Amino acid sequence: MHKKWWKESVVYQIYPRSFMDSNGDGIGDLQGIISKLDYLKNLGVDVIWLSPVYESPNDDNGYDISDYQAIMREFGTMGDWDELLKEIHRRDMKLIMDLVVNHSSDEHKWFVEAKKSKENPYRDYYIWRKGKDGKEPNNWYSNFGGSAWQYDEQTDEYYLHLFSKKQPDLNWENPTLRNEIYEMMQWWLDKGIDGFRMDVINFISKPEEMPDGEPKPWKKYASGSKYYRNGPRIHEYLQEMNKMVLSNYDVMTVGEMPGVTPELAEIYTQEEKKELNMVFQFEHMGLDNGPNGKWDLKPLDLLDLKKNLTKWQKALEDKGWNSLYFNNHDQPRIVSRFGNDGPLRVESAKMLATLLHMMKGTPYIYQGEEIGMTNVQFDSIEDYRDIEIHQFYQEQLEEGLSVGKIMESIYAKGRDNSRTPMQWDHTENAGFTTGTPWIKVNTNYKKVNVKGAIADPNSIYHYYRKLIELRKEHEVIVYGNYDLLLENHPEIFAYKRSLNGETLVVICNFSEKEIETNVLQEVTFDSCEMLISNYQDSDKEEEGEMILLPYEARVYLVK
Repeated sequence: MHKKWWKESVVYQIYPRSFMDSNGDGIGDLQGIISKLDYLKNLGVDVIWLSPVYESPNDDNGYDISDYQAIMREFGTMGDWDELLKEIHRRDMKLIMDLVVNHSSDEHKWFVEAKKSKENPYRDYYIWRKGKDGKEPNNWYSNFGGSAWQYDEQTDEYYLHLFSKKQPDLNWENPTLRNEIYEMMQWWLDKGIDGFRMDVINFISKPEEMPDGEPKPWKKYASGSKYYRNGPRIHEYLQEMNKMVLSNYDVMTVGEMPGVTPELAEIYTQEEKKELNMVFQFEHMGLDNGPNGKWDLKPLDLLDLKKNLTKWQKALEDKGWNSLYFNNHDQPRIVSRFGNDGPLRVESAKMLATLLHMMKGTPYIYQGEEIGMTNVQFDSIEDYRDIEIHQFYQEQLEEGLSVGKIMESIYAKGRDNSRTPMQWDHTENAGFTTGTPWIKVNTNYKKVNVKGAIADPNSIYHYYRKLIELRKEHEVIVYGNYDLLLENHPEIFAYKRSLNGETLVVICNFSEKEIETNVLQEVTFDSCEMLISNYQDSDKEEEGEMILLPYEARVYLVK
């Protein structure tokens, strides 16, 4: 296994709209980010992943890009962006940008031209089909609800949009389009960025025939994902991208890949395949989904989580590389989801962080995770901003569900849970803005905020700092092999990491009660040192039975 800087890094994701507003318009911006770089440096992170700041009409909060080489006016100017990159690098941190090239905005000049006529040179930059029997070309649904096809009256054809109708899918079959994308990527890399996070990058290859998906009796549209996830030419495209662009720079790449398997991830991330460094997979994020998808709620079974994370750890142990995350801009807050966001918020947030950061792979922290920000429950659907939430709400109303039942799902799984403003202090609007925030602040900001967390030596924030420090001090945390312990224990997630005669034992109590365990008896050792625990009064016995407190986490270095 070759050592690489991106394997040894900790990444911090910024959702710019919600991070810090510098000018009082209620929207986070680039100057706001610049003002908080010392905070991120003090946290200890190495890489900042910046969610899209490109020009966009904001149908999907910036993931609908109308100009890949311009900065959204709400966020600032290209001069502000240049200053941001300079200040990040001055602090010995790196910057990776979002690459959103499965689709563009319908307001991008390419699509504006493509709609003009079937003969337009940009027509083939997008995916167009004739309708069938007066209906859509196939029965695929959009990931945001409704049909994945939008009719264009002027040219009497439909265009494909796997997300919003304002996000037409790009046609990667067209080599001219691919070259335009590669030139754009090279332009950003030449400006000095350190890599890309690639949005739904495994969706870019679609089959020419585009067959119907298998419909469910109660649904009008069906999933076409088995045809466009990891499609027929995906490896060809990624290898071409690597050859044309990525291989010329020392950069970090992570591909967001819904539906990827460990076997496929191994191919995508093997160094000799020359595609990507790592992928974001979603299997562990679907373990609390019922049979009807993410809005269908069910409690997490810890055995499922252990089985899944262990599968990924072992599959990419010697080939490829894992990305480690529980939170991002599309996921609810993990302390509300897998932990306890009430009286045990601090303990459970620390436990979940321990579990993740001690595994093999590159850890990702999403803004606010390091202070234990929680899900939000707005009173009205009108307070929500996410297009996916509103489409789900409308569809469920039409199907006869009660508002209470719909909101229960939104409270648990809505993407706006992660998009409420960063909670900097206890002043109005949590110190995020002097104006009216674009989305409401979580009402718990007076209790949960950065200023209070920094002042409290036992806070979640300082715990994250310690986890990051340990990763830099102990090579076993980065490169050690992984083995699960207590495989069938329903309430304890324990595992060990091993490298060059050193063993790390990680023990996490996933329950709200005290549990007795003898997990250390499964490890042979001469001496044992506790590296970190989320309770100050942890039992420091080196051998024998130990009593784990609610949501307790311990990490031992054994020799």
